[in-house]
Amino acid sequence: MTAIIQTIDTADGPFTILADEQQRVLASGWTVDQASIVGRLAASARPDDIREGETDAADATLAYYAGDLTAIDAVAVKQTGTILQLAGWAELRAIDPGVPLTYTSFAARLGNPRAVRAAASICARNAPALFVPCHRVLRTDGSLGGFAWGLPVKESLLAREGARVTTAV
Repeated sequence: MTAIIQTIDTADGPFTILADEQQRVLASGWTVDQASIVGRLAASARPDDIREGETDAADATLAYYAGDLTAIDAVAVKQTGTILQLAGWAELRAIDPGVPLTYTSFAARLGNPRAVRAAASICARNAPALFVPCHRVLRTDGSLGGFAWGLPVKESLLAREGARVTTAV
């Protein structure tokens, strides 16, 4: 498989997008380190050839940062994982901007409110960050929790979306 990689500037720093030939986002994140983007994918899902170019997702990202918070919703993604992971990633895409869920609520949406660790794992293994908005899941106390690209980016994204976040004490 051949893939296209592109880095653009955002208010949260450089954002790199890896997409397949059909313009589906495979992985993305706030870094210029292309290897770390590719490294978010399972070894079996990594492209054989990567070339720099333009992605359709870049325009959606810029529109998101310009205030169109739904621009990222139409971006196609391609993820490989277990049935639970795929269901979880689809559910993440259904979370509205500005209305984050807790890990417990997210687990409940997946059918098991006690599976908080599984819910957190789904978020942690999400390769196409922003387009599958795992940043919209918070700890039960409303604090940020974790984020692969750093808590300042997560906090910025949530603030941009109008979400209220609790600072952990």
